[in-house]
Amino acid sequence: MTPAARLRGLKPDWFTDPRVWRTEVLAGLVVALALIPEAISFSIIAGVDPAIGLFASFTMAVTMSVVGGRRAMISAATGAVALVIAPLNREHGLGHLVAAVILAGVIQVALGALGVAKLMRFVPRSVMVGFVNALAILIFMAQVPEMHDVPWAVYPLIIGGLTLMVFFPKVTKVVPAPLVSIVVLTVITLAAGIAVPTVGDKGELPSSLPVPGLPDVPFTMDTLTTIAPYALAMALVGLMESLMTAKLVDDITDTHSSKTRESVGQGIANIVTGFFGGMGGCAMIGQTMINVKVSGARTRLSTFLAGSFLMVLCIVFGPVVSDIPMAALVAVMVMVSFATFDWHSITPKTLKRMPAGEIAVMAITVVVVVATGNLAIGVVVGSVTAMVVFAKRVAHLAGVTAVAGPDGTTIVYTVTGELFFASSNDLVGQFNYNDDPDRIVIDLSAAHIWDASSVAALDAVETKYGQRGKTVEIIGLNDPSADLHGKLTGELTSH
Repeated sequence: MTPAARLRGLKPDWFTDPRVWRTEVLAGLVVALALIPEAISFSIIAGVDPAIGLFASFTMAVTMSVVGGRRAMISAATGAVALVIAPLNREHGLGHLVAAVILAGVIQVALGALGVAKLMRFVPRSVMVGFVNALAILIFMAQVPEMHDVPWAVYPLIIGGLTLMVFFPKVTKVVPAPLVSIVVLTVITLAAGIAVPTVGDKGELPSSLPVPGLPDVPFTMDTLTTIAPYALAMALVGLMESLMTAKLVDDITDTHSSKTRESVGQGIANIVTGFFGGMGGCAMIGQTMINVKVSGARTRLSTFLAGSFLMVLCIVFGPVVSDIPMAALVAVMVMVSFATFDWHSITPKTLKRMPAGEIAVMAITVVVVVATGNLAIGVVVGSVTAMVVFAKRVAHLAGVTAVAGPDGTTIVYTVTGELFFASSNDLVGQFNYNDDPDRIVIDLSAAHIWDASSVAALDAVETKYGQRGKTVEIIGLNDPSADLHGKLTGELTSH
């Protein structure tokens, strides 16, 4: 391969393909427009100036476009992070909030380096489906306040925006339908002089770029102990939402991403954001769905441009952006919520075939997320529930059968299945200690020992037989089971 050919191979798709370039640029513009009111709303939740949330969205998106592990994913200021750090800002001020953001970033880098992303393998599909459906519900619920106690003209504008997004792609997909909807509704409201809530009503847009600097706090142990709990909570919530979003995008695009790089990247982005005075953030699921599922973006260019366009729109085109009706952005987010929801998961045909336990896990995940408004809590509760359901199901797969020897002096017990804390609890009661002959053989060829509880159960069986003057021989252990049994047998009970 020639040097020129190798150089072309290193260039990203958008560098050489005008169609990809167009898709990524327009997707970035749509996301930037949708980010503005969201960032302002989250700033209000955190109790800071709207510029703080907008700066965070800018620095998070631009930084993640370089260091992130999942291409086309959008990271910015989020509601989950705002909820976590709001009490710190309220009680100690903006300086402590910014310091907490930087510390949270450091924690995320450390957790990413330690391989915390590998825990994602323990999130089952039923939890993932519940996460997606709860996300769709939360996105829709977030739009409800924008449709309450508003001028009547808001409703036909929302309906018109939804209609455009449904039917415009049938005409052409060259321009994203959400962008067309935003432009058309803005022109209509301005030309007709329709008085409806606008982006400008959410708060004043910044007029200059953020300037880097250190947080205005005393660098003491008292400051560290004050911000540490908030920083840890922010780091965990941010990683959970980001990794779940990355997994969701992996499924949508049928591509793989580095979760470890994503974890470290989130930390780097929060450190950068903190030094620029932002409120921190993580992956934005709604905006990511706009970028990936609605607009069709697939590269880092869209993520970079989303952050860049955000600042350009605020600083250069602030007056124009301020006139965008909120109804246009509400319509976009309602369409995103409907596109995000996994409708197949709740069809009667699907529910009839799915195991009851998985349906319960999915429902619990949805209920907890919607009730708490926290996606991370819902995922943790759903995953724990799934593990309990799995343990209960597997526990019933262990069985014991007895066959008497031909001479009447020996009995062979065959144990089958997976032996762990849930299934081994009933193991001790499966033997006839009083009536069995003097020699007992326990055959574990068709079983596997997973934990200390199972070894303790086998020890208890041997002890009960020993108290009656009978001998027990355990045979058929596979290598891992024999290794665990050899290390722990006789060591788990006090004497």
